[in-house]
Amino acid sequence: MAHQREPLLQNGGDGNAAAAKGSPALLPSLARSVLKFLMWAVFLTWAAGIFFYPTKPAQAALGQLTAVTKHSVFSNTGALFLAFSAPILIVAALAYVYISAFPGDHIEKKKLRSLSFRLWTFPVLIDGPFGVVSAVEFIGILVFILYLVFSMIYYMVDSVTFVSTFHVPVIKSSELILVVMGLRFGIVGLFCMIFFFLPVSRGSVLLRLIDIPFEHAARYHVWLGHLTMALFTLHGLCYVISWSLAGCLIEDLVKWKETGVANLAGVISLAAGLVMWATSLRPVRQRFFELFFYTHQLYIVFVVFLVLHVGDSVFSIAAGAVFLFMLDRFLRFWQSRAKVDIVSAACRPCGTVELVFSKPPSLRYNALSFIFVQVRELSFLQWHPFSVSSSPMDGRYHISILIKALGTWTDTLKSIIMDVEEKKTRGDYDQPQTGRITASIEGPYGHESPYHLMYENLILVAGGIGISPFVAILSDIIHRIDQGMPCAPRNVLVLWSVKKSTELSLLSAVDAQSVSSSVSDRLHLDIQAFVTQESEAPLEDGIVEDEQKVPGIFVKNGAAMSGLVGTGDNFWAGMYFAASTLGAVLAYALVQMYYVKRFHVYAWWHLGLLLLLCMAAGVALAGGLVVLLWHLSEKRRMQHDRWDTDADAGAGACADGADAEHTTNGAGGAASASAASLAALRTTRYGCRPKFQAEFEAFAERAGGAWADVGVLVCGPSGLQTSVARECRSQNLRPGGAKSGAVFHFNSHSFDL
Repeated sequence: MAHQREPLLQNGGDGNAAAAKGSPALLPSLARSVLKFLMWAVFLTWAAGIFFYPTKPAQAALGQLTAVTKHSVFSNTGALFLAFSAPILIVAALAYVYISAFPGDHIEKKKLRSLSFRLWTFPVLIDGPFGVVSAVEFIGILVFILYLVFSMIYYMVDSVTFVSTFHVPVIKSSELILVVMGLRFGIVGLFCMIFFFLPVSRGSVLLRLIDIPFEHAARYHVWLGHLTMALFTLHGLCYVISWSLAGCLIEDLVKWKETGVANLAGVISLAAGLVMWATSLRPVRQRFFELFFYTHQLYIVFVVFLVLHVGDSVFSIAAGAVFLFMLDRFLRFWQSRAKVDIVSAACRPCGTVELVFSKPPSLRYNALSFIFVQVRELSFLQWHPFSVSSSPMDGRYHISILIKALGTWTDTLKSIIMDVEEKKTRGDYDQPQTGRITASIEGPYGHESPYHLMYENLILVAGGIGISPFVAILSDIIHRIDQGMPCAPRNVLVLWSVKKSTELSLLSAVDAQSVSSSVSDRLHLDIQAFVTQESEAPLEDGIVEDEQKVPGIFVKNGAAMSGLVGTGDNFWAGMYFAASTLGAVLAYALVQMYYVKRFHVYAWWHLGLLLLLCMAAGVALAGGLVVLLWHLSEKRRMQHDRWDTDADAGAGACADGADAEHTTNGAGGAASASAASLAALRTTRYGCRPKFQAEFEAFAERAGGAWADVGVLVCGPSGLQTSVARECRSQNLRPGGAKSGAVFHFNSHSFDL
């Protein structure tokens, strides 16, 4: 059964087995290199085309491409699509082939020494508007700044030169410069919108390809959102000022041209974008999250009226990125329709809610994954992200999360569960609470590779409920070592800061509550807890340590989680992408031949709307058919799994133990005489905070000194992330390296945007 319990390592990194086969291993290696080369070649050519788009050589090349497609069914739109949208789709297609043929889920310790990995995990900027920024992210920021400066200077010089050829009065010349520069701001903003849409696709194959989880990609979406909206605002202001100088502001604002841009549609799109931009600013988002969430649904208005504003040809520049977002959104919609069974919903005495959801055994995730949860009794639109607190080793049929009541949504959820628990205590509740909590799930999302298993030396830094993903990591490591599965960590230090000692009971959520002697011989685990708002241990400290989870309520909603999103089946995901893409292209070709040319449709806004509708049709019809087949295939697989489980139960294969997996922590029972509990491995300090410099240096020396790689994972508020990142950078930048010679790799794991 090991291959069933280890979905992320079944293709794992036993390099000796591959080497033993000799020369046949060269073919996969060659294929991997060829695919990488092709993806890099397409991407760099595409990026260079965007960067040098303002220049005359790039314009000449685009003109030649337009001459080729001009007399085809796709006309000028085809040239712009081939230049700026098709490359993204080609890379996505190659990415599906790559992740299917070469899954990146095996442990590669040599990866820690690679330059690219070190750049991803080395914090360069600590304080500032971008938060903690790695070296790779810093390079990306510099490239965007360089692109903006180059484009704007080039366009400014070109605009002044162009206007000077007309020999018009100064006032008229100023108006013309504003119009031309407004157009340029719009073009640059449209190119930035490509990158703006790419990271917001939660299950995007591109994010999986480069192993960037959505919580990191969401930061890039925020940064690019600010940049894109600033450029579009300047675009609109240039035209508004020019029209005001000409004395025709209102008349031009409401124009809806047949040939050319539709000004009113642009005004509506910009207005929707400005509302989303204003409510997404950090002070507004943190204080009025619901306002931010609901106004962000205006992205539909923003995109639709943008298409009506610029028409099909100009929109085809960004159509590829928008199409990938539509693919992701449709798949998420399909997955989120299912009402998921809640195996257990309980409120711990410390006030934290634990939800355990039913999942199919084929659903892939790792201990660093997270899911989005919707509870329809609380809101039909709100989806909240939570790190999983269970590992794949805890059980094949469930996945769990921990939720701390920090706002209206979480407070209400806690109240519902506590109300049912009180009824059970009074004896007023004697049957399953059907329909009281109607939950839907999106995900799981997260890293393609379980990189917490790559480090021999691991430091986990958590603040409060930030311990949740580390609960899953600890359980994962203990189970894997106990069962002899691939697992690199040998030294693990947990630094956990909480406000009150009652929160320490969250450690009991770890499935593996006891560490056997065979595990302790191979794993040095040190848990340091810091209670910041209490000066000494409470009298009931011993009781808190041994807190048992309150029996949870069971909610039957009719289904397990769906595996259509996130780390789903690569074959079906690739088929969905291919069918949707081909369907959209075919739909657009048919519309051009039998509608546009036949009825002489020439209005830009009309052609743009037709392009958008063809993209939607490709996703909903052609892609929807594949998703339906995928869904039916998944249901059949779940039925077979259910039959296998029933057969095992009939043969006496631990039926009681299988039931226990659904309701209790499987390893949380009484420890054997030779086993140590996690509570016994914990050292608690009161009235202080961790001193990261001393803790890191002591751990590095213990871990092996010179050239030891230390993985540092942090989950908590932004202040904690900043402190840990600063210490990692300080250790790595000291003359001669850290005091012990160790190299610290920083990774954050939270949704504090």
